[in-house]
Amino acid sequence: MRFSACLVAAWMMVLGCAPDPAGAGQEDTSWSLTASDGKGVLPNDPSPPPDPGAGAGFPPALPASAQGTIRSVDTGGEKAVALTFDMCELAVSTTGCDMEILSYLRQKGVPATLFMGGKWMRTHAGRVVQIMREPLFEIGSHAWTHGNFGIMAEEAMRGQIEGAQAQYAVLRERALREAAEQGCPPPEIPACMGLFRLPYGRCSERSLEVLAEYGLRVIQWDVAAEGGKDNASPAVARAAAHMVRPGSIILMHANLVPKGTAALVRSLVEDLEAQGYRFVKVSGLLGMGEPRLAREGYFSRPGDNLSLDMRFGFDGTGRKRP
Repeated sequence: MRFSACLVAAWMMVLGCAPDPAGAGQEDTSWSLTASDGKGVLPNDPSPPPDPGAGAGFPPALPASAQGTIRSVDTGGEKAVALTFDMCELAVSTTGCDMEILSYLRQKGVPATLFMGGKWMRTHAGRVVQIMREPLFEIGSHAWTHGNFGIMAEEAMRGQIEGAQAQYAVLRERALREAAEQGCPPPEIPACMGLFRLPYGRCSERSLEVLAEYGLRVIQWDVAAEGGKDNASPAVARAAAHMVRPGSIILMHANLVPKGTAALVRSLVEDLEAQGYRFVKVSGLLGMGEPRLAREGYFSRPGDNLSLDMRFGFDGTGRKRP
């Protein structure tokens, strides 16, 4: 039976059906960084998102008691934390896909939650399909083009939410179709995204109500790990590790915009493992205790992101006012 199981596993890997067994520490070149993964390499497509179809559903609406931004989870002292990565771009440009980070996490068997912008998903569609089929990763929404939910009109916010979900549905269907064409078992990909990260960490009372209508739990962070221009510095990882507590949600980026994040991830994972922490997806962390809710979105303290409101166009997407 052991021999047969090994043959099946090997054949599934040949077909592209299965990830590297349990991380296995072996490099899978399909997860290596390529030229097309680079920042600004792929052309910008400013066209609208796909029309929401039957597949672009949402979770049930949240009760008022669940509204707010989740910054961490009370795990009762259990040393579990969630690594989260924003993967996004504005309406006027494209960013990259940091496969060095994702490849490292796969080799280590470290789960993570990836908050993807809808337009970013369209730009990197092939990579998103690949990621969807990897059980270590879960995908949350980061709006369509990184619109600022602290200043956007309600109609625009709804468009950002629905556009990202529609793009997710399109790529989920593609991932399932490709698996079937390859003779692989259907991957377990959630029918819709149930987690949402606020672009710029900004929100308003109304935006929290709207997000709750769509059944989206707003996941922020209590540790912003990236420290500036030189994130590869070991000092940045040490500073981030010092801030981590049981139940922490850690913010980083995997779109090749902040530099040095791949090196930061390696150092931070090693530091936290040495302290006895284990890594879980955000969905897993939420199942371990009560979320710590806030009515505001911010980086480290309330109001520290207000200066971003006018830096990226009139609505956060990089567009100039019509």
